[in-house]
Amino acid sequence: MGRRARGRRLPQQQRSEGAEDGAEGGGKRGEAGWEGGYPEIVKENKLFEHYYQELKIVPEGEWGQFMDALREPLPATLRITGYKSHAKEILHCLKNKYFKELENLEVDGQKVEVPQPLSWYPEELAWHTNLSRKILRKSPQLEKFHQFLVSETESGNISRQEAVSMIPPLLLSVQPHHKILDMCAAPGSKTTQLIEMLHADMNVPFPEGFVIANDVDNKRCYLLVHQAKRLSSPCIMVVNHDASSIPRLLVDVGGRKEVLFYDRILCDVPCSGDGTMRKNIDVWKKWSTLNSLQLHGLQLRIATRGAEQLAGGGRMVYSTCSLNPIEDEAVIASLLEKSEGALELADVSSELPGLKWMPGITQWKVMTKDGQWFTDWDDVPHSRHTQIRPTMFPPKEPAKLQAMHLERCLRILPHHQNTGGFFVAVLVKKSSMPWNKRQPKLQGKSAGSRETSQLSPADPPEGKPADPSSLESQSVTGTGDTEIIQTSENLENNGNKKDGVCGPPPSKKMKLFGFKEDPFVFIPEDDPLLPPIERFYALDPSFPKMNLLTRTTEGKKRQLYMVSKELRNVLLNNSERMKVINTGIKVWCRNNSGEEFDCAFRLAQEGIYTLYPFINSRIITVSMEDVKILLTQENPFFRKLSSETYSQAKDLAKGSIVLKYEPDPTNPDALQCPIVLCGWRGKASIRTFVPKNERLHYLRMMGLEVLAEKKKEGASEANDSIGHAGQPEGEEGGEQSAEAEAKASSPDAAGGDPDAAGGDPDAAGCDPPGAEPSR
Repeated sequence: MGRRARGRRLPQQQRSEGAEDGAEGGGKRGEAGWEGGYPEIVKENKLFEHYYQELKIVPEGEWGQFMDALREPLPATLRITGYKSHAKEILHCLKNKYFKELENLEVDGQKVEVPQPLSWYPEELAWHTNLSRKILRKSPQLEKFHQFLVSETESGNISRQEAVSMIPPLLLSVQPHHKILDMCAAPGSKTTQLIEMLHADMNVPFPEGFVIANDVDNKRCYLLVHQAKRLSSPCIMVVNHDASSIPRLLVDVGGRKEVLFYDRILCDVPCSGDGTMRKNIDVWKKWSTLNSLQLHGLQLRIATRGAEQLAGGGRMVYSTCSLNPIEDEAVIASLLEKSEGALELADVSSELPGLKWMPGITQWKVMTKDGQWFTDWDDVPHSRHTQIRPTMFPPKEPAKLQAMHLERCLRILPHHQNTGGFFVAVLVKKSSMPWNKRQPKLQGKSAGSRETSQLSPADPPEGKPADPSSLESQSVTGTGDTEIIQTSENLENNGNKKDGVCGPPPSKKMKLFGFKEDPFVFIPEDDPLLPPIERFYALDPSFPKMNLLTRTTEGKKRQLYMVSKELRNVLLNNSERMKVINTGIKVWCRNNSGEEFDCAFRLAQEGIYTLYPFINSRIITVSMEDVKILLTQENPFFRKLSSETYSQAKDLAKGSIVLKYEPDPTNPDALQCPIVLCGWRGKASIRTFVPKNERLHYLRMMGLEVLAEKKKEGASEANDSIGHAGQPEGEEGGEQSAEAEAKASSPDAAGGDPDAAGGDPDAAGCDPPGAEPSR
């Protein structure tokens, strides 16, 4: 046994010694921030330096600062979501509590800098700090701050996002009525910014606009769903397509199908990423001009497809995290040239005061991976034509080049404001793209009358976006908008005859669309499921029940979701051409034994802010003290709550309720944002159904710090069950501390998320108090 043990230990010792040698060879592990014993990557790349010095993208005399900045780790940045009315409260909490605690703090001999607001981000809603992720995770002094960041990120109130990544959505100038396409959206930080802008007015549950977020990678689409779900918006749809051939969609306008054009398009294309060297250290050793040469064609195709789908007068932002003009100015110049005046670069120099940037360059050269330079397409040998394309060079004619105003592009350099490198250009559409202007073939009407009837006053006269087939083949056939719209309508009608799935459904029939394994089914307005819900919650007549959908065609409907009417229109008219990954927010869940109550469906916290304006009964107004009790105790008896709350609850039938806190403007020390919670009225107690991180968020906003994550859940739950279960009605059990109660009463700790499980809340612990919910 001893020999075997020694034999096992020996390779481990050799490995650890080798690891230490490796760490010393590449710099000390602790200083490098690496774990695992790998040598630190040397932050040198001579070809990179030679390339960018030759292109002169860095002002004279600043090269040393530029390279020094690239070798420094990127500061952590966070953004407070402006979507919820809680943003100001979170900002107040951050500034007056957490940031104050960081003052004069030292970690590993390094003074912790208090986070500073980004000067160019509106309303102090974005902050940066020199704290690395390693320090945040490992320092006991920063544990509270780290837990705050993790918890608030999960509940969608804070987003960890690189500073330069916040720029494109700001330059889109989004309004709540805009139809927005995010072409390459994953992982979703920019998408969440766009959703926040749609919901600028929290009093409007359904903005007219929407965001369609697309990504080519199916797995990354689910990451995108996770990000978007944190904001609980009925106006977001995640789709899975190749952005360079993303299908054009149709919408129903006054009974006629029309092409959907977007008011705003975000085109954040895949790129070589050499602006991310500060966080993606691999780029140092892998960098080569070949990456840019290979990506240029794809970037141009994606930007072209975006321009085709942009509405007249609309704005498209093209961005990369690359500093390379082959991926930046060359793509923009080529797009402007082929647009023949349909697109122009907007001057956005005054839109983000405080942001430092360099104007776009107008002259550049192309370099091969071997270091060979070309200044003109004519100089490129035929053998290189597959690697180097004419669109990579600047326009030859000085007048044409000047008219493009490439200096209106913005290039952000890392050393100017301690950020990553970035490029952004804002394009405005003046008219249809030239290949969309051809005379359509007549379909029984004059071209003029047909065109007038096809386009609504809301949409500017605009041509059809190119089909996924190449633009060259389109220009040969001369296919016009009208014929294509007509053809697609015929296709849909044929589809209807085959399976009754794709077109408008017959009356009293469900509308099914999407994929068989995961359908989206709108609930008919005369479905017998709806009247009990409408009566129980006294839903307002204006409630848009036609926008309710479910995800099953068979058996009982367990979850009800909701989308805006604009997204409903998109879904109903594009089932065959669009691969939808996710849309809608959960508003109701079925109780397992719901037939015992007046309504089989209880409210879901995810959709409560959307649903609340339409609910006219079963609302209990609670005080701040009531909210604290409800969020820190599992099933508080009525008598633990204020007399006002008791008087409202005592006459209500058992079942789902809304708990509403209204801020008191005369008491500035109290929480100054409204809170809406889902609850359950039991026999003699009230329970809230709020996800753990959301509970912790509300408690923090009310000044209660909850450090419960590391407590042993099993023991506390077992003790709680022993102390409470089986007690006679009306007797109080032993009380837990606020921290332990917050942990034990969270859906995560108490048998999983009740919304996901769909369990009966009354059987799930309301009576007797303290019993664990059933799964």
